Amino acid sequence: MPPSLDRRSFLAAAGATAAAAALSRAAHAASTTARIRLGAPVSVPGNDPDALARAHRAKGYRAGYCPDIRLDDRERLRATVEAFARHDVVIAEVGRWVNLLDPDPEARRKNVSTVTEGLALAEAVGARCCVDIAGSFSTTSWFGPHPDNLSERFFDGAVENARKILDAVKPTRTAFCYEMMAWSLPDSPDACLRLLKAVDRKAFAVHLDPCNLVNSPERYYRSSDLVRECYAKLGPHIASVHAKDLTWDVAMAVHFREVRIGLGSIDYAVLLAEHARHAPDAPLMLEHLPNEAEYDAARDRVVAVGSTIGLRFE
Repeated sequence: MPPSLDRRSFLAAAGATAAAAALSRAAHAASTTARIRLGAPVSVPGNDPDALARAHRAKGYRAGYCPDIRLDDRERLRATVEAFARHDVVIAEVGRWVNLLDPDPEARRKNVSTVTEGLALAEAVGARCCVDIAGSFSTTSWFGPHPDNLSERFFDGAVENARKILDAVKPTRTAFCYEMMAWSLPDSPDACLRLLKAVDRKAFAVHLDPCNLVNSPERYYRSSDLVRECYAKLGPHIASVHAKDLTWDVAMAVHFREVRIGLGSIDYAVLLAEHARHAPDAPLMLEHLPNEAEYDAARDRVVAVGSTIGLRFE
């Protein structure tokens, strides 16, 4: 042992090296059978389906968000499905961001109808899922915190809505998901498992967003453990994944802020290895960035980290 390296430092360094080697082996084993499908928001003038699919591939993406298409526009639906398949771009998700548990009964009814239409669109284009949050009882924000968002009443309402939406569409090639949230159910991997069991529908799946679960200093400091737990428990049920990063803005109250991947605390070597191991077919979708240059930088960071552990995206 070098004289400048004490025993504790030596053991820590050795442990880190062993962990990195194990991470690389796990990722390499998974990468021999699949490539990770990375995606992000992409747009083209005129929204021509073939041009849009080619634009995704030009950016290095093999997954995309569903284009803005009306469910009754059969010709554009057909053209989109054919173009994305021709260029090997999977439609990852149809987002329908409304409050399914709105305190106003009429608003709730309309929102359930909106998400039902979204699931029908996901089925029509063969998207991996239609996703929304489970909702909120807040009267001031469609997604905001409320003390009852972690209650049995909330859980029961989320189960009822999921069943209603799924039973109306009866999808065979897509899924319906609730995105994880920091202050509403599902707020943990175990909460996701409980919902899967309670909804009891084959087409009910998991939408993974580990950053949305970081709601305490413990989870922030142990985010890699949280990522491992999510993939280990939920892997077979994951339909799509949101990829972003978090930093902690230090003030008198705890405030975590979303940032571009590489500027925060999430260890993407861990996340990518776990993704490749447990859910390689689920698209990994960049989100919540202000412009194309930021998305390009996030993509480059993910690809660079992935390459160090033997993963491929193209």
